[in-house]
Amino acid sequence: MTRPNRGTGLAGPAVVPRALPQGGLGHHPQVPPGERLRVLLVEDDEGDAFLVGELLAETNSMIDLVVATSLSEARQRVTGVDCVLLDLGLPDAQGLDGLRQVLEMSSGAAVCVLTGRTDEHLGIVAVAEGAQDYLVKGQVDGVLLTRALRYAVERKRADENARRLREVELRQAESARLERGLLPQPLMSTDTVAVHTFYRPGRHAALIGGDFYDVVQTRPDRVDLIVGDVCGHGVDEAALGVELRVAWRALVLAGVPDDEVLLALEQVLMSERRLQEIFATVATIRLDLVANRATVRLAGHPPPLLLSGGGVVPVPAPGGLLLGVRPRPPVAYDLEFDTDDWSLLMYTDGLIEGRVGAGDERLDVPGLSQLLGEPASRAVSLSELPAWLVGRAEQLNGGPLADDVAMLLVSRGGGR
Repeated sequence: MTRPNRGTGLAGPAVVPRALPQGGLGHHPQVPPGERLRVLLVEDDEGDAFLVGELLAETNSMIDLVVATSLSEARQRVTGVDCVLLDLGLPDAQGLDGLRQVLEMSSGAAVCVLTGRTDEHLGIVAVAEGAQDYLVKGQVDGVLLTRALRYAVERKRADENARRLREVELRQAESARLERGLLPQPLMSTDTVAVHTFYRPGRHAALIGGDFYDVVQTRPDRVDLIVGDVCGHGVDEAALGVELRVAWRALVLAGVPDDEVLLALEQVLMSERRLQEIFATVATIRLDLVANRATVRLAGHPPPLLLSGGGVVPVPAPGGLLLGVRPRPPVAYDLEFDTDDWSLLMYTDGLIEGRVGAGDERLDVPGLSQLLGEPASRAVSLSELPAWLVGRAEQLNGGPLADDVAMLLVSRGGGR
């Protein structure tokens, strides 16, 4: 029999083209085991395509072969394949240009070159471009071809896993940098009050959220605190939270008048947000340590809780508008402390949005006040109290809280 068409001499007997065989279901002792693979052969020579099918069939390779005779046909058949076996001489693509196009279209599939060219330099360049292997027609038999295809698929998967791992590591490093920006060390030297900080990411957020806090002492008798929450989760929201926190610290350190700080912060938000719908909620407290009083401002944020004289009450400051909705200065609320033993708890809404029981009822501010009023809470030290609160909220929620939680607990004297 004479070999048909213009084939370049794959190892194997000369045959007349017929229906292309597929790899069998058996197992060859010299072929690496594995799941059934789907391979797309891009080959315009009918005889060579037939011989590839024969080689795979004779080894019971567990490989299903699909054939495309051109690059344009390959584009229609590449979906769902594990590996592309590519000839470098096609009617609509030649050499490395065809390889580059196949690499672009094949996404997660491995790509092996099968060509009649014995050019070693071309093989090196093809692998450098992204091919998993470079095979020469006439130098491979069924066992070697099957092994090459299976190894190529495994190498591609290993490469993809390594790439995904690297992406995760980069995201983790980026999140760590953003966390450091969102959750700084308090900038204070006084020992008149103590500040305890807390942050817990929500269950859905490998993506860091936009919760932030900060503490700045500008004079021996004055300490400023802020807790805020940018709506949404992800790098953009977290980065915006960092910008707002840094802007707030700069405004406070620069001595900007109290009533103008949040207005300036809102201008930063509106100029830096990526979507007009993005807003932020903020609570700020300015402590006058000599006068033993506090000034509270809320912009759409839940009120701080005051722990004093054995009781727990929300600070009745006006709620104010969200930042980014309609510029308007929050109304200041002056809080006079009756004793030198008190605490103020500032928090983001992730703490109070957890469910209570099986219904849709939320913990909310009254529920949080009740938790702090429980006899068990009095046995918890102030430094451990934020973590204890989250633990109790998660018990009531029946699992981890959905949203991020950030807290500041500022205390004077015994703190209660």
